[in-house]
Amino acid sequence: MPDQAPRRRRYALVGTGSRAEMFVRSLLAHPDRAELVAFADVNQARMDLHNSWLASAGAPTVPTYPAGDFVSMLDKERVDVALVTSVDRTHDEYIVAALRAGCDVVTEKPMTTDAPRCQRILDAVAETGRQVTVAFNYRYNPLHEKVREVLASGEIGEIGSVHFEWLLDVRHGADYFRRWHRDKANSGGLMVHKASHHFDLVNWWLGAAPVEVMAYGRLFFYGEAGHRHGYARDYARAHGSSEAAGDPFAIDLAANPHLRALYLDAEAEDGYQRDVNVFGPGVTIEDDMAVLAHYTSGATMTYHLTAYSPWEGYRVMFNGSRGRLELHVVENDFVSPAGAKGLKGALHGVEAAVEEGSARITVHPFWERPREIPVPGHTREGHGGADVRMTAVLFGGENDPMGREASARDGALALLTGLAANRSFETGQPVRVADLLTVE
Repeated sequence: MPDQAPRRRRYALVGTGSRAEMFVRSLLAHPDRAELVAFADVNQARMDLHNSWLASAGAPTVPTYPAGDFVSMLDKERVDVALVTSVDRTHDEYIVAALRAGCDVVTEKPMTTDAPRCQRILDAVAETGRQVTVAFNYRYNPLHEKVREVLASGEIGEIGSVHFEWLLDVRHGADYFRRWHRDKANSGGLMVHKASHHFDLVNWWLGAAPVEVMAYGRLFFYGEAGHRHGYARDYARAHGSSEAAGDPFAIDLAANPHLRALYLDAEAEDGYQRDVNVFGPGVTIEDDMAVLAHYTSGATMTYHLTAYSPWEGYRVMFNGSRGRLELHVVENDFVSPAGAKGLKGALHGVEAAVEEGSARITVHPFWERPREIPVPGHTREGHGGADVRMTAVLFGGENDPMGREASARDGALALLTGLAANRSFETGQPVRVADLLTVE
């Protein structure tokens, strides 16, 4: 008998902010394997907006549910996979509930925000036998694939150390300080929310796990520090404020129809303001962070995240017993004043439009001239082309010989470096990750 076509899996999504959009588009791109069947959120207006976007794309609209009815939604809509794109501190609530309801889960990174929540998820995976996949899309970037291939080939030998620097420009970096991420209770700070991407890459590249972390972090630029540097203006939020006019650190939600509909027009329902002053009070996350980590392989990593750079990109260097590998990526080489504010105030990467970017991988063997490694398939769209490649595997069933799907264990190991860094910020001491959480 001929092989039967695989049954379409039924997906429901919880959390319909901007993070949901890539997943919704990707589900629509794989109609033979995936079907979106429901939304859940604390905000009905945002769910209605997503349904209007579905209708405008010629796709059927889906039932909507209050977030408190998440479990009954899973049952009523016969959901196979729950997509979790809500505020980070709520991830564990939905992940655990979905697992116990018999569903698999795909969750935005970070998997969660602290060690007890992480343990709840790991326990639920063990208890139910269901699968959690963390959407670490950076694994699917062709540049990062090539780095893994070169390292695995042994071309630069055994890896002794890694230096990793990530720069968020004053458009992208500022955006974490005007929305819910600015409160560490919501996001775990940039060591968890943002850097879990980067720590997962290092784990994946090295085939290793973190053992001990020492770190220093502070709020140097945003928050009330902005008064010291002369950037702060006296307003609570940008919308409706004359003080915000002309401020390159303000975002004009009303000027962007997309953001206006998703946030400004929806805020009456839950009070969430997307355009808080980045130099206002209440910021509890850091913007300048330095990390030293030791791994099970014996390698060490020095890592630095700066959230107030004039340009955006990253540099990763691997020092090996036979040479050195360097990855240099410029996502944009400056931030134009119009791009810092206006319509592009919440966007970065290719969507920044006018700025230039570049990417280069170079191998430096001992006693030989360095050579650049070509990387076909890399683009400036969708995290270097990673989003399309990841969702083709997750939703389209595409074969992945590199085995890049990140499990709950991978999510926990990426989280642990950031959690240990946060603890080290507080104590000024090195932190053994096993003292926070044991991951088998």
